[in-house]
Amino acid sequence: MSPDLPPVVPSVTAELVEALSPRLRKRLDAGITKLLARPVARDGDTVRIAVDDETDVVLHAPGGTVTGADAIHCGCLLAPDCLHRAAAASAAPVADAAEAAGAAREETVTRETAPTPTGGVRPAEAETATADQRAAARTVFDAAAAVLEAGTDGAGAVLQAELLHAAHTARLAGLPRASAAAISVVTGVRAARSADPGYRLADLAGALVDVLGVAHRLPHATGPDLTELRGTVRQPYRPDGSLRLYGLFSEPVLTATGYAGAVTWTADAHGRLYTVSDVAPGGPARATGAADRAVRIGDTSLTHRELSRAGLAVSGATVSPAGRLGAGAGVRAVRAPGVSWRSEPLDRLWAVPAAEQVARALNGGQDLLFLEVTVTGTVRETTGDCLLADCAGVALRLATAHDDPSLPYRDNLRLLAAARGRLLRIVARLAPGPLPRALLLAAEHPTDPAARTDLGLDRLQHADLPTGAAAPPAAVVPTGDEAPLHLLRRRVHQAVPGGRGVLALTASGSGDGVRLRRLGLATAGDLLDALHAAAADRSRDPFGRLLPADTAHFARSWLAAALYTDTVERALCANAWGATTTEAPATALAPSTAR
Repeated sequence: MSPDLPPVVPSVTAELVEALSPRLRKRLDAGITKLLARPVARDGDTVRIAVDDETDVVLHAPGGTVTGADAIHCGCLLAPDCLHRAAAASAAPVADAAEAAGAAREETVTRETAPTPTGGVRPAEAETATADQRAAARTVFDAAAAVLEAGTDGAGAVLQAELLHAAHTARLAGLPRASAAAISVVTGVRAARSADPGYRLADLAGALVDVLGVAHRLPHATGPDLTELRGTVRQPYRPDGSLRLYGLFSEPVLTATGYAGAVTWTADAHGRLYTVSDVAPGGPARATGAADRAVRIGDTSLTHRELSRAGLAVSGATVSPAGRLGAGAGVRAVRAPGVSWRSEPLDRLWAVPAAEQVARALNGGQDLLFLEVTVTGTVRETTGDCLLADCAGVALRLATAHDDPSLPYRDNLRLLAAARGRLLRIVARLAPGPLPRALLLAAEHPTDPAARTDLGLDRLQHADLPTGAAAPPAAVVPTGDEAPLHLLRRRVHQAVPGGRGVLALTASGSGDGVRLRRLGLATAGDLLDALHAAAADRSRDPFGRLLPADTAHFARSWLAAALYTDTVERALCANAWGATTTEAPATALAPSTAR
C-alpha cells in the first residue's frame, strides 16, 4: 500500500478486480508489486503513475478521494480491462480506512439533531435485522473467514477485493459497523504484506475478531444489541456552546492504513477531554510535521505543539461523542493561557486513582491514563526495552507508543531511564495484559516539573537529564507472558499470518490442550482442541479427493478461542491493577456450539 496514492473507496477496488479475467487475477499481486516500484507524480487532484516510458495510470481524486472506477485511467492497449487499473486501486489506501481506525478527518458540517441509524431505521423500529442485512452480514462473515483461512501470507489482492465488496454491500444494507470492521481487516492485511513498520499482529487479530463477531451475532440480534451492531455512518457533531480548554499534550498519528498527522488533547475545567486532529493520507514526514501546522479550528493560528501547552477559548463549539472538536464555519476560537499539569484544572486528572482509571478503560471508556510514577529501571523484552516504574505500589511497565524510527518515542524512553528515582507525572495509554502495562505518550520534564515533553514529537537531550544521571542497564526478566493462557493465545495469533494450514500442521502431538486443563483452564483446553480439530478437518469424496474446506467452521472455532482469550486477559489486566470491571459481553462461542 502506497501513501503517495489517493484513497480509493472500497466499491471501486472491488469492481475493478472483479472485472479482471481469471488469468489477470492470478497476476494481480505481482502487478501491484511492480506498480508500487514505479514513480508517482501529483498535480492537484490528479496522481500519475508511470507504468513505463510510454504508459501512465492516472487517478483523478476530486476532494482527495477516488470515488468511481471511471476516475482511474490507463494508457495501455488492454485498457480499460487491464491489470494496471486494478493494481493501482489495490495499491492505494482504502478511502474509509481512517473512519474504520477512528482517525477520521474532522467533520465540517454541524448537525443540529440526533442522527437516525443508517438505513432509515429508527431505534424504536430496530427490533430485528432485515433480510438484506442478514444476507450482508453472512457475506461479510464468509469473506472475512476466507481471509482468515488463507492468512495474511495468502490473502492477496483478490481476497482483499472480495472483503471490500462485502464491506460495500454491508454499507448499502445499513451496516456501517460491519463495513468499517471489514475495511480495517483489509488495511491490516495490506500492512502485514508490505512489512509496514506500523503493523501489529495483535491489532489485525483484534480487527478479525471484530468483523467476525459482528457478522456472526447480527443476524440473531434484536433491540438495543442490534442497534449497537448496526452502528452509525459517522459520529455526529453536536453544538456544545462555549468552551474553555487547557492543552495537555500532542501525539503523532502514523497508521498502518496510510494516514498520518497529529492529535492534540485538551481538557475543560471539569476534566472532560477534547481533541483537535489533523490526520490525512501520508507517511512519517507528515506525522512529524503536522505538530507545527496550525490547528484547524476557528481563526486561531496556534500550532498543535503550541496548543498542547497553551489554552483555547471556543465559542459555537461542535463536538463529536468521542470528544473531537468540529471545525465548522460557525466555530470561533482564540488563544488563551495554559496551565501546568500540577495546576488546576488539569491537576484533578492525576487525582483519580489508577485502578479507577483502568476500570474506566476496560469498561469501554477513555483509555488514557494520568499517572504519577517513580522510575525504577528498565527491563528488556522481546519487543524492546521498557521503563520500569512504581505507580502507588503497582510495578508498571511503560513501553513505546510507536516503533517507527522517524518518531522519537524509543530514544526518549531510553533517556528517561536515567531519571531513576524521580517522581514524574505521565500520560500513557493502557495496554491490556497480564501485567500492568501502558504505552508512554507524554511526561513531565526530568528536571523541570513545570514543563512537559510530548514523547512522540519532542526529543530529549542528555542536557535535559539530572546531573550525573545515567541509564541503568536493562534487566532481563520474564515478560509475564508465560501464563498458561499464552498456549491458546499463540495459536490464535499464529492463524492470522499463516491461516488454517499452520494450525493443521501443529494439531497433532502438541499436548497444549491437556496442559491447559491440568493447569485449571479446562475451557481454554477445550477451545484449543476444537480449534485444532477445525483446522485439520478436511473431508474427502468417494474417490479420495479433498473436498472444499469448511471455512465458516474454522472461523467460528477461531473466533470462540479469540473471544475467550480477550475476556480472560481483560480479567487478568483488571486484577493486576486492582480494578473492577463490568461483565464482558456474552459474545463468545462455547466449544460445543462452535460448529
